Amino acid sequence: MKAHQLTIPVENKPGVLSQITSILARKNINIRSATISSFGASGFVNLIVNNPKQGQKALTKEGISVELKEIIAVLIEDRPGGLDKLLQTLSAENVNIENGYGFVIESRKNAVFVIDVNDIERAKDLIEASGFKTLTPQQLSEIEPFHYVGY
Repeated sequence: MKAHQLTIPVENKPGVLSQITSILARKNINIRSATISSFGASGFVNLIVNNPKQGQKALTKEGISVELKEIIAVLIEDRPGGLDKLLQTLSAENVNIENGYGFVIESRKNAVFVIDVNDIERAKDLIEASGFKTLTPQQLSEIEPFHYVGY
């Protein structure tokens, strides 16, 4: 199942991220996952939020450039080689991962790897045919990473 992330091109300067988070907070949009990458004076922020279409609308209304990108959230085993199995499956079929990031949701059991690929339908079919489970948008927005970890 496909989900969505907000991809925001940003300047690499103080206050840019807080502007984005303030807009989303005012609209009661919950950020569930974030990646921030920069290269020189610019970069990208990728956000998984509980309501991506509303998030896109809120940011656009405030003059912030944002793209609603289709992504696939894949449940993988949290063990050595868990991610490799997924990546080998896609690589063998020439599916290019244009962006990806992951997080553990249950230590030594489950993790999620989020991918933005050049051919989303084909990738989805390959992933599911290989026995991986993909998360629905609702499942992705309701994940509670590290929910049971005792410190």
